[in-house]
Amino acid sequence: MSTEPTERRGLALALLASTQFVLILDAAIVSVALPSIGRDLDFAGEDLSWVANAYTLMFGGFLLLGGRVADLLGRRRVFIAGLVLFSAASLIGGLAQSALWLVLARAVQGLGAAVISPAALSLVMTLFPEGAERNKALGVWGAVAGSGGAAGVILGGVLTEWLGWEAVLFVNVPIGIVAALLATRLLPEGREAAGTRSFDVAGAVSVTAGLVLLVYALVDANDAGWGSVQTVGLAAASLVLLAAFVEIERRARRPLMPLKIFANRALRGANIVGLAMTMAMFPMFFFLTFYTQQVLGYSPIEAGFAQLPIALSIIVSAGAASQVVTRLGYKTTMVVGLFGASIGLVWFGQISSDGSFLADVLGPSIVVGSGVAFAFVAATIAATTGVSGEQAGLASGLVNTSQQIGGALGLAILVALATARSDAVDAAQQVALTEGYQAGFLGGAALALLGAVLALLLLSSRESRGHAEAARQGESEQPQPAQVAA
Repeated sequence: MSTEPTERRGLALALLASTQFVLILDAAIVSVALPSIGRDLDFAGEDLSWVANAYTLMFGGFLLLGGRVADLLGRRRVFIAGLVLFSAASLIGGLAQSALWLVLARAVQGLGAAVISPAALSLVMTLFPEGAERNKALGVWGAVAGSGGAAGVILGGVLTEWLGWEAVLFVNVPIGIVAALLATRLLPEGREAAGTRSFDVAGAVSVTAGLVLLVYALVDANDAGWGSVQTVGLAAASLVLLAAFVEIERRARRPLMPLKIFANRALRGANIVGLAMTMAMFPMFFFLTFYTQQVLGYSPIEAGFAQLPIALSIIVSAGAASQVVTRLGYKTTMVVGLFGASIGLVWFGQISSDGSFLADVLGPSIVVGSGVAFAFVAATIAATTGVSGEQAGLASGLVNTSQQIGGALGLAILVALATARSDAVDAAQQVALTEGYQAGFLGGAALALLGAVLALLLLSSRESRGHAEAARQGESEQPQPAQVAA
């Protein structure tokens, strides 16, 4: 286990969780600023979505590579390097004078995030021994990071309305600089992977190219068409590259991703469930933002604050979720969380074209937020259970990759569903839009319910109970993370 003093570990956790919060926040913060960005930089309407998509594309595509690099080169070193890259890209993006300039800066931001995120989570795993301590730490991680999406919409609305769209990018610069300086004092370097620092170039190229093509195909599917040559061709090329990656890893002496990691049933099942979970949850923020603005007539800042109950519900519930995992196990907690989230999404599916915040938004926000917190914390704990110290970055990269791919896939599918429903309704625009958002929320409920079923089928009840019992006893049945050297 870590030899760091408890107070120092607490400060390190606060730094790591806050950094992850900023990364998640940055995926959402630009959403309410897009109209202002489009006007100032003369974006073509069909290209504006790439301000958000460029970040998602690079974030999702490079996560596995970022996680393995952290294992090989040292997690603190990689974490700080990612912060420098992320902050520099944020500064350059805020100074953008053209559409291409901004999109390229957002892509580099996403690359920085892909380096930072798995290094941060693997440092949490290194600092806190598996069991009750790590469960509590991941409860804090879940509370802070899980609320990033809702907080991004709120902060984006405030900054855009008061200071201009550039502020949503400039705000990252001082945060990144301070975090990098604190990291040198608070974080251990983290143990490197055993053996030499040899690098699996063929594996790195194939998996990164495959993931980038897959995310690109998903985020652009609604514009290009699901049956278009572009979407089908890119998806097929992605699958070929990912299949090649698996074959390369089977033969490599020192693979980028040792396939034996998937023998861990908890990790394997939690990543599959995490994919379904984010497919259900990520589009919810999108639909809620547009419903409050386009149907209820809210300003960007009002639309942002309308999502405050979700953020607060996640923060409050995540702490309780870690205790429930220690008490009942990650499987039960995950199933309960996903089932609760599906109930909240069904409730959201009843929104009205002449509704209000109290009648249509507040109640389901609290229910969904609680469900998301329980599912997110339990899935993260399960996906990092029994992982050796030298593979912490890889496991963290897998967790984040499944969530990013799930978010992109869910948004593409549910936006297409909502658009098709709206187009089929012969009624006033507000009514048609509302029915489309209803369909999107109900589609998300079905995906959350699917996640609960997958958790029941894929996760071992015996392993889950064993993990909980070991956590209550203050020890773990699984191998402990290696000691860290400051």
